[in-house]
Amino acid sequence: MFKVLRDLLHYDGRFRIGFIFLLVILGLTFLSLVSPYDMTKTFQVGMDLPPSAQHFFGTNTRGQDIFWWMTFAVRNSLYLGILTALVSRVIAVFVGLTAGYRGGVIDKFLMAINDSFVVMPVLPILILISFLIRGQMSIVSLAVFLGIFGWPWDARLIRAQVLSLKERSFTRTAVYSGSKPLRITMTEHLPFVLPVVFATTINNMIWSIGMEVTLGILGLSDVMSPSLGSTIYWANSHQALMSGIWWWLAAPIAVSIVLFLGLYLLFSSVNEYIDPRTRLRRMGA
Repeated sequence: MFKVLRDLLHYDGRFRIGFIFLLVILGLTFLSLVSPYDMTKTFQVGMDLPPSAQHFFGTNTRGQDIFWWMTFAVRNSLYLGILTALVSRVIAVFVGLTAGYRGGVIDKFLMAINDSFVVMPVLPILILISFLIRGQMSIVSLAVFLGIFGWPWDARLIRAQVLSLKERSFTRTAVYSGSKPLRITMTEHLPFVLPVVFATTINNMIWSIGMEVTLGILGLSDVMSPSLGSTIYWANSHQALMSGIWWWLAAPIAVSIVLFLGLYLLFSSVNEYIDPRTRLRRMGA
């Protein structure tokens, strides 16, 4: 693991930039643990103060320090992305490994379900669900819903790799030695698909955080909890731009750009590292 990290930091400039961006985001996340303000309360500081040495990102009309609000927003958004990725990875790995190795009727059945999820319009469905349970859509429940809809593309990718793996000699050796199908998929095939799982995890986090921002701006997520989407929602609700409080919108947008760029650069770098041909070419071999 550390050797891979060392190689990526040494040879790939995109990974270095993405790594620095994510260190900034993680720094904001850890700062939320020492926040001097309670983010569930309003009117704790002066209203509509511009950025200064005392308030780095300024304050908003609700009397909250935007910098400290953003530390909680980034923490919640990262928590949502990680939880969504965990839920969707479990489903994707199970479906991909099972369909790829079992084949036949099981493969056709699982891929029929997979294709049904692929063609579903996720955003309209999430908007409908948010309307139905409005006021009860917490970060955890939203992450579970996103995880349920975020697995099909990755499951098909894992299945394709397993279809290749099950034709190799080590799989036949495991079968002839009497190994159970579950043992073969977990011990023989899973290690080969883990790099793909890791790379798609980053991509899934980008997608889930983007969906939360969209729902948050529309006011369909838990707007009382700090997140990137709820920050923009409250700024729009108080007409921040019309009132000249530009920093209320600039802060979440700037943090979102750093977060998405960091995750995207890491995803593209790791995705290229997985391919031995591009990895050797980049390292000058």
